[in-house]
Amino acid sequence: MLRKALTALLFLVLSLLAYLGLAPVPIEPVAWSAPKDAGYVGAYGVNQRLTGMQHISIGDETGPEHVAIGPDGKLYAAVAGGKILRMNADGTAREVWARTGGRVLGFDFDALGRLIAVDAVRGLLAIDAAPQRRIAVLADHVDVDGHTDPIRYADAVVVAQDGKIYFTDASRRFGPAQWGGTFHASVLDIIEHLSTGRVLAYDPSSGKTEVVMNDLSFANGIALSSDGRSLFVAETGEYRIWKISTQARNVSAKQIAEAGGDAQARILLANLPGYPDNLMRGMNGRIWAGFAKPRGAAADDLAGKPFMRKVALRLPQALWPVPPAYGHVIAFNEAGEIVADLQDPSGRYPETTGVTETAERLYIQSLHAPVLGWLPKEAAKL
Repeated sequence: MLRKALTALLFLVLSLLAYLGLAPVPIEPVAWSAPKDAGYVGAYGVNQRLTGMQHISIGDETGPEHVAIGPDGKLYAAVAGGKILRMNADGTAREVWARTGGRVLGFDFDALGRLIAVDAVRGLLAIDAAPQRRIAVLADHVDVDGHTDPIRYADAVVVAQDGKIYFTDASRRFGPAQWGGTFHASVLDIIEHLSTGRVLAYDPSSGKTEVVMNDLSFANGIALSSDGRSLFVAETGEYRIWKISTQARNVSAKQIAEAGGDAQARILLANLPGYPDNLMRGMNGRIWAGFAKPRGAAADDLAGKPFMRKVALRLPQALWPVPPAYGHVIAFNEAGEIVADLQDPSGRYPETTGVTETAERLYIQSLHAPVLGWLPKEAAKL
């Protein structure tokens, strides 16, 4: 009897080892060198400035991932299910303003009053102002080396004064429609670390889309400099923020990083304490960045171990090397100096992905929260 039990146990152990070592996973990870995490020190010293956050109801919706004030003075918020909500600044008179059928992760407004949105499923969209609210696809592919390449994960967008539209395609490997949604696809891309993200430029006058920068590890938030000559781009998987010339075309983030920067692009902020997400221009020269998650020792320790990252993905999802929630947003200036840091170590408001600043408030964006967070400016000591 004991012998049978031991044989069965041995069989189970061998089966488990075979599964952990051989079961197919969707990623082909590469080794990379994670910078040593300095932790919450210096400008990022632990604080509680975000813990007093108040909430605005968004009804039965979730995930106010991007928030902006429209030309009409109303507050617009992109939520799950491809919906864009419109409401007063205090959350009253809330309505569903548009439905794209995908998942809008970012938007801006152009000179015609159109809402220019990046939909992670559909690509770059233009939504006419009321009452028409017609939705048109501006770009869902880009020509690369003579062939058409789909835009798989449109993520963030900004409209320049000359009408050009700059946006990020976070991953050429994992599109949310095919890989379990935006968060699941982002985790796969960052764990794999093939760095297939890119920054794109769309010219409305020609209808042409070009590559500004490629080889980014999950290209995320984007913002323009005050003079319109530079882009700030969050590279989530490398814990850093770039400053890139709007005139750059087909430059490689990997090559420029290895060279220490050049006239077209340079790393503005490196070794950040979390995974940077949305970038939004604020007031008085501030540029806000949210951290979807804090750094995690498990993820950094596995950076140079591609095989073990495959093994990790064969475990139940709850055991993947994804850090717990930690509320954290920062503001920096165009010189790369940190000018504000707000934290909530409890992580009660999940994925603090960005900040929208008005004269009275800071609205806190989130990929999964069931409410929209906000903080009075005086509470943030700005």
